[in-house]
Amino acid sequence: MKNLFILILSLVAFTGCNTREEDPETVQMERAEILFNTTMGDFKMALFNETPLHRDAYLVLTKCGYFDSLLFHRVIDNFIIQAGDPNSKYAPSGILLGEGEPFRIPAEICFPKLYHKRGMVNAARMGDEENPKRESCASQFAIMTGGPMSDERIERGQQRIWAGTDSTVNLTDEMISNYRNIGGSPHLDAQYTVFAEIIEGMDVVDAIQKVSVDENDRPVNDVRILKATVIKE
Repeated sequence: MKNLFILILSLVAFTGCNTREEDPETVQMERAEILFNTTMGDFKMALFNETPLHRDAYLVLTKCGYFDSLLFHRVIDNFIIQAGDPNSKYAPSGILLGEGEPFRIPAEICFPKLYHKRGMVNAARMGDEENPKRESCASQFAIMTGGPMSDERIERGQQRIWAGTDSTVNLTDEMISNYRNIGGSPHLDAQYTVFAEIIEGMDVVDAIQKVSVDENDRPVNDVRILKATVIKE
């Protein structure tokens, strides 16, 4: 993993990727896109310029072929599908996954602009106790699949946000409306980095979330990323 980390740093420098805070004009530039071919179909992810460290890492990892053959190792209906654990490539059936990470990326939490409505993608991470800075795993991502929510569930989400932010973060009226009519996972807001969104193939994502899973939420029959390709930079 150390050698991979050195390779990533080298490639970022070589390709001229900017990992510094970007000005408003840069944030408005066209977004990079990655196409994921999976055993259940294809989907396309657009990377936010507001999270340049995550954007650059995903572009470099994709070009390296890092995501090819990795599994969707955690699938929870009406919540998320998660992939990107490097340990999943050759994992035997039934093995618990989710601990692998090539390196960590500093948090780039852009709340309230970027939040966990349906179709958004966040970076998985270790818990607050062992990861107080809420740094992201550089390769594990989770796509929000939850559908429209009741006001009661949204309120429970707000309570969990308060618990994780010392009661300093509130959902806006626009967010509440989107969670009510579109769906998502508000309880994660302001605590995880949202760095991308699905712009095509959400039907494939929805199909993946419906597969049968074991007691660890791993699909009983492997769902695999066949290939990830940068199609726009």
